Amino acid sequence: QVQLVESGGGLVQAGGSLRLSCAASGLTFSLYTMGWFRRVPGKEREFVAGVSGTGGRTRYADSVKGRFTISRDNAENTVSLQMNSLKAEETAEYYCAADRTATIWSLESQYDYWGQGTQVTVSS
Repeated sequence: QVQLVESGGGLVQAGGSLRLSCAASGLTFSLYTMGWFRRVPGKEREFVAGVSGTGGRTRYADSVKGRFTISRDNAENTVSLQMNSLKAEETAEYYCAADRTATIWSLESQYDYWGQGTQVTVSS
């Protein structure tokens, strides 16, 4: 079955950096658009970034443009999210997700598979 496993979360001071990774198995990875989402307790999950199957197209939420970078390695079946200049309000559970279509959706309902999440805590 499809598995997405996130790693790399942790505690960081505001202004610091973290790199999240997501390892995928059980799917033909290069055929899937991959996305990163985050959820603060009590709020809906929100789109952070997405990357097309080939890695040639990316999409970012306005709030993270210029600070976050999504990338993928189709040989290793991984997708990463480099997060720089982190803010306290970006404390959240971060999830990776996979979508079989070519569109980089920002809607979570469009994604077929989800990881369990990794916690990122940004201290102010």
